[in-house]
Amino acid sequence: MIASVIGGGSWGSAFSIHLGRKGIETKLWIREPEIYDSTCIHRENKTFLPGVKFPRPVSFYNNVKQAIKGTDIVFIVIPSEYCREMYGIISPFLTKNQIIVSLTKGIERTSLKRMSELMKEVFDPEVTSRIAVLSGPSFAREVSDSHPTAVVVASEESAIARTIQSFVSSDFFRVYTSNDVLGVELAGALKNIIAISAGISDGLGYGRNTLAALITRGIAEITRLGVKMGAKPDTFSGLAGIGDLVLTCTGKLSRNRHVGFELGKGNSIQSILKEMKMVAEGVTTTLSARKFADDYKIEMPICEQMYEILYKNKDPRQALKDLMKRKLKEEKIF
Repeated sequence: MIASVIGGGSWGSAFSIHLGRKGIETKLWIREPEIYDSTCIHRENKTFLPGVKFPRPVSFYNNVKQAIKGTDIVFIVIPSEYCREMYGIISPFLTKNQIIVSLTKGIERTSLKRMSELMKEVFDPEVTSRIAVLSGPSFAREVSDSHPTAVVVASEESAIARTIQSFVSSDFFRVYTSNDVLGVELAGALKNIIAISAGISDGLGYGRNTLAALITRGIAEITRLGVKMGAKPDTFSGLAGIGDLVLTCTGKLSRNRHVGFELGKGNSIQSILKEMKMVAEGVTTTLSARKFADDYKIEMPICEQMYEILYKNKDPRQALKDLMKRKLKEEKIF
């Protein structure tokens, strides 16, 4: 089987490296001409994943049609804000025999649609029966360094999930299956908001008590919303939920935690994002979470405070104080 990877950022590059090391012929599409040219010369993505060479089975493309032609599985690894446009571009080249897998952890801001929902809207019906999503605690750098990693792949078709599981799994990369596409996508997107709050806590100089509280109460409000929307509770206790949340809240490689850390130190959100090469999905996902909470009548206090900080210039220290001063209550998840 041959794979396409659409997206030459850090995660797309790392995932291609992983597949290549398995001996899988992999066609990596890179959008930026200068990064494409450099990668072809050096066999290394010096912009997003410096220091790691691509194995021989990985080839590079700047033409989408050529990158997709003749492959069996198409992995799409791009930020959510570009997905609708990209899905439209690749749609004419997809065939009914290809499996399509989203590795994007985000929600379209204008429509509040998840990536699998966008695929069903944009792709032909004969293609949408073969889509899946892959998520879980997986920093690109650590995957490219072959650190043991476990993720989950979800599809409405169990046979599709099992095919991807077998195709992607290795001695260093373990894949579990799920049929809860909704839960896996929501968990992967919403955890980024909590990671920003965790970064703020660290930036303000607070300790592990504060971080543990944010992680625990963060997964509580994510689970409340997910279950109300129709997801399975167990998903949020798994790799896509608490697993990815712990990673992004504590790991120094986390883009979203980095945003929060800089906010906690007093820097503006505009200056932080301007200096970043990669996208921190949690910033725009905060707007989606706030709308979801309102639509489904769900209390999401951490997400609400992140909205106040990111979009209303609220002082981060005051936001954490306001979380602590909320009305006392019994601990519940649902």
